[in-house]
Amino acid sequence: MRLSLEGKLAALLLLVLALASLLGIALAHWFGKPLDAWAIAVGSGLLPVLWLARRALLPVRRFLRALSGAVASYRDGDFSFSLPVDSQDQLGELVQAHNELGRALREQRAHLAQRELLLDTVTQQSPVALVLVDMHQRVAYANLAARHLVNEGRSMAGQDFAALMARTPASLRVAAAAAGDSLFAVDIEGTEETYHLSQRVFQLRGRPHRLYLIKHLTRELSRQEVAVWKKLIRVLSHELNNSLGPIASLAQSGREFAQRGDQASVAAAFAAIGERAQHLHQFISGYATFAKLPAPQPAFVEWQRFLEDLATSERCNLVRPFPGQPGWFDRPQLEQALINLIKNAHEAGGPPEHVEIAVTQVGAEQRIEVRDRGPGMSEAVLRQAWLPFYSTKRSGTGLGLALAREIAEAHGGHLRLANREGPGLSATITLPAQTGG
Repeated sequence: MRLSLEGKLAALLLLVLALASLLGIALAHWFGKPLDAWAIAVGSGLLPVLWLARRALLPVRRFLRALSGAVASYRDGDFSFSLPVDSQDQLGELVQAHNELGRALREQRAHLAQRELLLDTVTQQSPVALVLVDMHQRVAYANLAARHLVNEGRSMAGQDFAALMARTPASLRVAAAAAGDSLFAVDIEGTEETYHLSQRVFQLRGRPHRLYLIKHLTRELSRQEVAVWKKLIRVLSHELNNSLGPIASLAQSGREFAQRGDQASVAAAFAAIGERAQHLHQFISGYATFAKLPAPQPAFVEWQRFLEDLATSERCNLVRPFPGQPGWFDRPQLEQALINLIKNAHEAGGPPEHVEIAVTQVGAEQRIEVRDRGPGMSEAVLRQAWLPFYSTKRSGTGLGLALAREIAEAHGGHLRLANREGPGLSATITLPAQTGG
């Protein structure tokens, strides 16, 4: 028969009370003085009562000590601790519940360990470089791709992230210093490789961490480029057919009008032919400009006058002050590149008054940044933004951004796109500075 703790304590109290009563009756009969007899009975029963109470609470004290040790083991990550079940009361049930809890924690720990092992295997074999940095700018985790890209294959755990980035190419450092997603190019063994960098901030174990994901896009861009060229051929074929068909028809009609001596109709036919030919010329010249970009003829140009002249033709705000050192670039080409970027900024859909240009001197480089407060670019659009003839606008040719990049690289610089916080987009042309002027 299983007794509860309450039953055991009640039985113990009844036993003590019965023994004390019998002892008091016996002493009263013996001495003839009931009060003295009861006082002696109570005094002589005090020590046995304390001893019995200690014996009754001994299992509880054992359980509390064992429970304290189990909690310390759990705190240290050891869930193998279990308690022996040596009673059939509520205390035994509590011990069994504790052991079930430990078993469940062990199973969850094993399950989490397997998931972490699977996740680590996947991330280590991923071609996307992954770097996790803690709040103290220490590398908490880096996969194989990140170690090869940033640290020549060596481990990065626990190292200072800023010190590691100081040994990387300047374009990667600039992209990592930005707050959002961006594209950058790195020259590897004479070949330009394009990468996409995305970064996110999140809480890990209650502390802020920043995750950097660097994806190699060169192969993907090559595949996309083939698709874009196919699309371009279809567009050119369609436009040529749309123009050459009417021109042939108008030429036939003009010959018939000439045979009949209808000079007015002949003139109208030739005018229509001229109009279609002019349209076709303008269409082709837009693509020819991109394909036949001449070599830049750089010269020293004062930033203030150049930007003020630009702002008179294209609506934008100028962020002052300007660098004291003049720029070294081909003025017409850089002006065309900035016009394309400003038009893109206005077409982004943000407030027109928030389109601005800022020029800063950073070491041996000068950066021209065109900023807007539009919605920015999604990751998918940002990956394809460098493709010639790619455009998200229905009537766009997709040449503006590609031409701006070609102009920047022809000057020995580069163009970087990055989403802004707020939101918005930043297009930054970085040019090498020249002394003198």
